[in-house]
Amino acid sequence: MKKAAAISTLILTALISCKKETAAAEPVQITPSPQKEVEIVEPAGNQCYIWKANGSIIEISFNVNSHQEVNGKLSYNLAEKDKNEGTLIGNMKGDTLVADYTFNSEGASSVREVVFLQKDGTLIEGYGDVVQTNDKVSFKDKTKLKFDQKNKLTKVDCKVE
Repeated sequence: MKKAAAISTLILTALISCKKETAAAEPVQITPSPQKEVEIVEPAGNQCYIWKANGSIIEISFNVNSHQEVNGKLSYNLAEKDKNEGTLIGNMKGDTLVADYTFNSEGASSVREVVFLQKDGTLIEGYGDVVQTNDKVSFKDKTKLKFDQKNKLTKVDCKVE
């Protein structure tokens, strides 16, 4: 009888402990986090930059639309050289502005590819080997451009025209 009572107690203890485990094994209610809104890339709008040194001035103003297309104006007024100014049409590719600069200098109209790197509120113009095809000067290899920090254009408030 003592054996039967011990076995019954053992079985009853096992059943009770199993029942507690099953209760604990019930699925935990998970509440999903609210969905994040899709990040919308806003157009950068109007941007203006200037560089001044030793009587030379470089000014650029442009607008970036929602498709990262750029249009604006660029002016080089370098000491002891003819001033040239014209229009920019291009695209933002990440932090890099790649555009065609159509300008007038010495009475002639020309087109030249320009590349500017946006970094910490500045624009740094890229330089490298160029080729001329179809009346346009373009960079041979944009991956090999050098960005000289001594000619950094600083961001300024745009003038209202």
